[in-house]
Amino acid sequence: MSNMNSLEEYKKKRRFDRTAEPGPEVESSESGNRFVVQKHRASQLHYDFRLESGGVLKSWAVPKGPSPNPSVKRLAMAVEDHPLAYADFEGVITEGEYGGGTVMVWDRGTFKPENGDVESALKKGELKITLRGKKLKGSWVLVRTRGRQWLLIKHRDRYASDVDIALSAPTSVVTKRTLAEIAEDEGGDVRKAASGDPPGIPRRTRVLRRKGRRRAVWGAESSE
Repeated sequence: MSNMNSLEEYKKKRRFDRTAEPGPEVESSESGNRFVVQKHRASQLHYDFRLESGGVLKSWAVPKGPSPNPSVKRLAMAVEDHPLAYADFEGVITEGEYGGGTVMVWDRGTFKPENGDVESALKKGELKITLRGKKLKGSWVLVRTRGRQWLLIKHRDRYASDVDIALSAPTSVVTKRTLAEIAEDEGGDVRKAASGDPPGIPRRTRVLRRKGRRRAVWGAESSE
């Protein structure tokens, strides 16, 4: 299957006149090995784990998010390839459209395959990688169990931890926003998005807009 054909499923599921998601274009980054993890409150909260390969993003939905604890094996369901431009997408997918809800760039960086090229390793059902992200670092492995089901597991190294990173580091690495703040800024469903944020996380009381620019207001309302 060509890389352009690998984006056909992505294209068929979306109406690009109704979603802000990038179109199905095959391209490459300067490094050629970008990765991104997007926190996505759609019908359910999940994390989308994506690795660049052949001009597209190989993608898995991880319901509970990646865990840096080597004893925790996270289910990762393979989904359709996404265009590389999707690695920069943070915002709102219109309700009623496929994946309707709020999307956050939860982590991103580069990766290095540890056991050959990505495509060959995936075909064999085991891909070992080193992640160089803001939150996720060190050695990891994706192991296929059956069909579309994979496991995402952290290897034991100096970056291993028993900290629940989904709770300790819940905001965007790009804008520092919570899911609720992204929804508030982009016209999404704030209540739905907020259900994907950890309980008790500080959030802006409102957002003032001045000449097309956003200014966050925390706690008490601004006197302006």
